[in-house]
Amino acid sequence: MTAYDMALAESYAQYVHNLCNHLSIKVEESYAMPTKTMEVLQLPEQGSKMFVDAVLTIHERVVQISGLSATFAEIFLEIIQSNLPEGVKLSVKEHSEEDFKGRFKARPELEELIAKLN
Repeated sequence: MTAYDMALAESYAQYVHNLCNHLSIKVEESYAMPTKTMEVLQLPEQGSKMFVDAVLTIHERVVQISGLSATFAEIFLEIIQSNLPEGVKLSVKEHSEEDFKGRFKARPELEELIAKLN
């Protein structure tokens, strides 16, 4: 789930986690992804140089569940979609190795030191 408001993303992730616990759905992990920023550029009426109008921060939270039966999945998804707050985008997919690696921030200085050791 993603949102521009960190408190909203955090509270909805907590709601989904608590709902899973209440419905005896196993939560493997619940964590925050690194925050992403996006600049909104604006082109003035006269001139060709764009300037930064706003900076949007995108906050993503992951609630990884397992053992959800196909018959109950439809009901569960209906519940969480009907309680989805405005401004939160929900994404449901199978967890992959890339998703796991994506949760860690890149540390170029550490990678440089490791490269020097090898």
